[in-house]
Amino acid sequence: MSADDLTPFKIAIPDAELQDLRDRLRRTRWPEAETVDDWSQGVPLAYLRELCAYWADDYDWRATEQRLNALPQYRTEIDGLGIHFLHVRSANPDALPLILTHGWPGSIVEFLKVIGPLTDAESDLPFHVVCPSLPGYGFSDKPSQPGWDVEKIAMAWTQLMARLGYDRYGAQGGDWGTSVTTSIAQQDPGHVIGIHLNPPIAAPDPETFGDLTEFERASIASLKRIHENESGYANQQATRPQTLGYSLVDSPAGLAGWIVEKFRAWSDCGGHPENVFTRDELLDNLMFHWLPATGASAARLYWESFKQVEEKFAKSTVDTVDVPTGAAIFPRETPRPSRRWAAKRYTKILHGSELEKGGHFAAFEQPDLFVDEVRAFFRLVR
Repeated sequence: MSADDLTPFKIAIPDAELQDLRDRLRRTRWPEAETVDDWSQGVPLAYLRELCAYWADDYDWRATEQRLNALPQYRTEIDGLGIHFLHVRSANPDALPLILTHGWPGSIVEFLKVIGPLTDAESDLPFHVVCPSLPGYGFSDKPSQPGWDVEKIAMAWTQLMARLGYDRYGAQGGDWGTSVTTSIAQQDPGHVIGIHLNPPIAAPDPETFGDLTEFERASIASLKRIHENESGYANQQATRPQTLGYSLVDSPAGLAGWIVEKFRAWSDCGGHPENVFTRDELLDNLMFHWLPATGASAARLYWESFKQVEEKFAKSTVDTVDVPTGAAIFPRETPRPSRRWAAKRYTKILHGSELEKGGHFAAFEQPDLFVDEVRAFFRLVR
């Protein structure tokens, strides 16, 4: 395959679709309010009504569309599936190619703040940034057959980088992007010079249980809390994504509740998502789920891969990665493996940091810290 297989792409949403969204938001059939005064039952009614009113009346998708269309976008077909991606080259021809992979409930919107700094030709380490939408997400095609798990996505990403002419490249990811990036390192070690993860996926090591650090004890407690109180969404998406998809594709208010809850729970926001994300940023990401109607297809990645990733998590010392690795652990992230746990799986950790602020959506929440961490690691393998 060659560059001839790449088709330039621009986002152009018809006015009728935007009007339909506004109409649906205004016709929302709301439930009664929660019976508590916090988020323990989910997104509070008052906040979601306020957010959806803004979405219907004040949010400007066209401004975001214009900003995205100012970046080079393409589509290409890999194994029968159309993949949408950004490809932003640095003005420095010697820049290092870097593929960034998002997760759920995110999108390539998460990386918009870091693309400029990463590609900055005046920096000591500029990158050519490749940022694809996962299959079934954003403006990539939705798989019509089973099989698009994280390993197949990783294989597709290696083909994409080869198609772009990159013989040596780095890879970075969080959430599903961590699993995809890990698999890229395992499948393509001859071309991947290093991977950077936020966070690495590695289970607590029983051999350390006799002398756990304070960080490790907190990490185990966090895993327990997540299992008991925060795993319902994953169980639903891993078992019945189609059933869930009907409501997420039909109701923008339902989609907003399902996704915004995670931006509150998983970010370092002090209890409210708008402490770290602007309202427009939350809605920009939601539009990447609403406009292409990906409620079911995005969730289906859990059906494809969740059990597989859990098994690899449990067998961290067997499913090893031998490519140079960098790891960033943000304080509101889960899981948060210690470096010695992660080193059992990622055998060549060259750089690892425990940051003082930030959460699951690192590039979106703390773009400066994210860029510094990525660059600090890749300086070691450049």
